[in-house]
Formats: sequence, C-alpha cells, structure tokens
Amino acid sequence: MDLATLIGLLGSFAFIVMAMVIGGGLMLFADTTSVLIVVGGSFFVVMMKFEMGQFFAAAKIAVKAFMFKVDRPDDLITRIVEMADAARKGGFLALEEMEITNSFMQKGIDMLVDGHDADVVRTALEKDIDLTDARHDQGARVFKAFGDVAPAMGMIGTLIGLVGMLSNMDDPKSIGPAMAIALLTTLYGAMLANMIFIPIADKLTLRREQEVLNRNLIMDGVLAIQDGQNPRVIDSYLKNYLNETKRALDVDAE
Repeated sequence: MDLATLIGLLGSFAFIVMAMVIGGGLMLFADTTSVLIVVGGSFFVVMMKFEMGQFFAAAKIAVKAFMFKVDRPDDLITRIVEMADAARKGGFLALEEMEITNSFMQKGIDMLVDGHDADVVRTALEKDIDLTDARHDQGARVFKAFGDVAPAMGMIGTLIGLVGMLSNMDDPKSIGPAMAIALLTTLYGAMLANMIFIPIADKLTLRREQEVLNRNLIMDGVLAIQDGQNPRVIDSYLKNYLNETKRALDVDAE
C-alpha cells in the first residue's frame, strides 16, 4: 500500500468535508444534476478519446497508484551482485537455484541460463521495457484526460445553470436551483480534477519512471553478469543508478 497516495487522498477530502460542514452542512453542496453533468459527462467524453480496451484498462493500471510496491534500486543491486558472484563460482546454471522475486530479473536470468547471445538478451529486455512503459503511459494519459475534461464539464454545467437562471428571472424560486447547478458543477469539476484525477496521473507517471529505471538497472546487471565482469565492478557500475546522497551513504558504510 502506498501510504503517501492514501493519506494524501483521504486527508485532502477530510479537510474539504470539514470546511463544508463548518460552512453550513454537506447537503448545501449536494446536487444530483451537477453530479450527472460532471461525472457522467467526463466519463463518456474521455471514453471518446481512447479505445474501449485502453479506457477500461486504465482502472487496472490505476491500482499501481495505491498498491504497487517498487523495488528499491539498492536492493536490486545487492541481489545482482550476489548473482554475479554465484555465476563466477558455479556458472550460469548456478543462477537457477537462486530465488528471484522480480519477474523482469527472472526473465533476464532465464535467458542467460538458456545460453542466448548478449545482443538477443539486450533486444528482448529492451522490448519488454518499451512495451511496459507504453502501457503505463497509456494509463496515465487516461487520468490526465479526466483531469482536463472534468473542469471543462464543470464549466458547461455552470453555463447551463446560468442559462436556466437568466431565462427565469421573473420566478425567484427557480433562481436558487439554477445558481446551485452553476456553482456546484464548477466545484465538482475542480475537486475531481485536482484531488483525484491529476494526482493519480502524476503518481502513475512517477511509478512508470521508477519502473523504467529499475528495469534498465536490471538489464545492465544481467548483461554484466553475462559478460563475466567482477562483482565489485558490477556493484560500482550499477550504483550510478542511485542518487548522489545514497551513493555517498553507501561509500561511507563501506
């Protein structure tokens, strides 16, 4: 579970709800017509922008914003160095006995054990990285589209409410409901965009960047193992993937 995503989502809504309660009660901010315009309108407009498969697959990808746990690069480096040491002592077949939890790393090691050339291994792993990156980018684009469309639908609702209000100025009782639509659709659109859709899109982009970095690290490590490089050299080389602060801490620890 990604606590930053969960706490951020719940915390932002908690403060908004508290402000609504203090401001007069939640029912003042509830309007079915506004919900239909913003939620229903946004759903179908965004669906128009993508293929059906892409649109509904975004929901599965969005789970990564809350549940996906990215491997720490330093943990991956430690594991790769262990495998490099095992390969130098017992050959690539010794890697079959090692427990590997990362599926991408397992794929690379399986190719080494099967005796594929370095060019074949690199091409296969690069293709895997590119395709995975494209899938994750697609999911982020769907939620980015929701973030763009929701405020626009809120503005459309505002115009609908204003038209209703201005066309019935002679009936004071109709002005209130029409004004509620005008204001609440803008509120709903802004809340959905800035508190749900755009943060999820940004978190998916972050997850995508982290996963691409990890997979490139793993690919370089697997190819270094195949090349028979010294484990200490591999360790030093792969630490370039760590930020400078982390590298400095590792050097001090040594």
